[in-house]
Amino acid sequence: MIDERMDNSKNGGIIRCAIYTRKSNEDGLDQDFNSLDAQRDSCEAYIESQRSMGWRLMQGQYDDGGFSGGNVNRPGLQKLLSDVDAGKIDNIVVYKIDRLSRSLLDFSRMAETFEKKKVSFVSVTQQISTTNAHGRVMLNVLMSFAQFEREVASERIRDKFAAAKRRGKYCGGLPILGYDVDREQKKLLVNKTEVPMVQYIFRRFTQLGSVKQLAKELNEKGHRTKAWITKLGTKQGDQLWNIANVYRLIENRTYIGEVTHKENIYPGEHQAIIDRDVWDQVQSILHSNSRSKSATPRERMVSPLRGVMRCGHCDSSMGATYTLKKGRRYSYYICEKDVKRAVSTCPIKRIPSGDIEKAILEQMGSIFRTPTLIFQTYEKVKELENEDLQRVNAQKEGSEIKLAELRKQVLALMHPDNLQPDKGNLLAELNRQVQEETRKVLSINKQASARIKNQITEAEIASSFNAMDTFWEELFPAEQQRLIELLIQIVEVRETGLDIILKTGGISTLVMELAGITCEIKSRKESK
Repeated sequence: MIDERMDNSKNGGIIRCAIYTRKSNEDGLDQDFNSLDAQRDSCEAYIESQRSMGWRLMQGQYDDGGFSGGNVNRPGLQKLLSDVDAGKIDNIVVYKIDRLSRSLLDFSRMAETFEKKKVSFVSVTQQISTTNAHGRVMLNVLMSFAQFEREVASERIRDKFAAAKRRGKYCGGLPILGYDVDREQKKLLVNKTEVPMVQYIFRRFTQLGSVKQLAKELNEKGHRTKAWITKLGTKQGDQLWNIANVYRLIENRTYIGEVTHKENIYPGEHQAIIDRDVWDQVQSILHSNSRSKSATPRERMVSPLRGVMRCGHCDSSMGATYTLKKGRRYSYYICEKDVKRAVSTCPIKRIPSGDIEKAILEQMGSIFRTPTLIFQTYEKVKELENEDLQRVNAQKEGSEIKLAELRKQVLALMHPDNLQPDKGNLLAELNRQVQEETRKVLSINKQASARIKNQITEAEIASSFNAMDTFWEELFPAEQQRLIELLIQIVEVRETGLDIILKTGGISTLVMELAGITCEIKSRKESK
């Protein structure tokens, strides 16, 4: 179907066409003529058939080989969407709709983008365009079926995978030390050369009882992790041992001839290479180590710099932790990549939290002390205070109206002509309600007077921001972290010092947060 709304007058009557192709897996992509080439040929032929309408194929390719259509995280598609946003494309041509996406939600979003940019979408084999009502209806129907087909296929794969696991079959994954993968038969075969190393690791752990010490020893003796070649011929593995490598090996039930699926364990069809007695001994030590660590549980470390601290040497995030010495707590930040290594190689290792937080606080203080931020925060505080006062006055007005109505009912009930039965009990209940509502009105009046009397001045805000240390100590941990998130992008720690990268935008959000926090601090002080 040719796009009914396609404007041949733009770009000198030329309609710039882009072809998008996709294949879910990598099988056959190394062939001279693969599925992506076939899709492209069909689309090029279709574009040529519309040459008289001004269609012209753009230079450049938008191909995704080995990518699922269930999401938009595909390099070729992202490049296509980027060029659409830049106004470089008038028409997108695909072999079938599901090549672009198998998710109805993702496709709907893309279709909205195409519509805004006045970009047409054409399916060669299904003769569908997004630019007319009939085409959109048909498109949604086809996309619904495409998504249904994908979900059914996923369910079948999961069921097949679970059934294979129940029969003890190998279902893929990274190769492990001690076994090779027979890709033809899809089985695990014992690698007799590697078996002694696996048995040594299990046996040695029972002697050392320490994963970190064992990893260090393996590296010192020149041992490396499992090496293998991928289908594409690239070499993987053959790395130094670290704590995670050792844990994955000694906790893998494959070595005792079993396979796991979720919480279930099944006998495997492969040969075991570790005796059950050795396995049980190793697991007992791991369980004992775990219990000893949790015997004196540490409270969760609260860190205002969580998420922004990075080690400049290892290009790794830095986490907060602490140690207890003679009843005193020492907090510091550690390089999270280095802590996983068998042998520490990071020159930074760890730094005291107090020193770095003081440096950050000084940087933030210089921002908080700017007259513009102080004035804007004061203006926002006034706005919040006025809103709060309006809310209190509205409550007062409502209570006064209710009190007037109750008093009117009391007077009506006390009238001599009122002969209502059980008059005495009704009058007592109304008087009780009048007293309760009167107390409420008096309380609200007191609140309103206090709010007017205790309104925050610009001088008070300036004083708080100038005394940054005191202001910071009055904040809850969550409030501290929120301000850090608004002001700091990255704190990179190097051997020579700190690099602090500030966020340039978000001043209005910062003012809003500061105003709310300032009001909250004042409220907390008044309630003490």
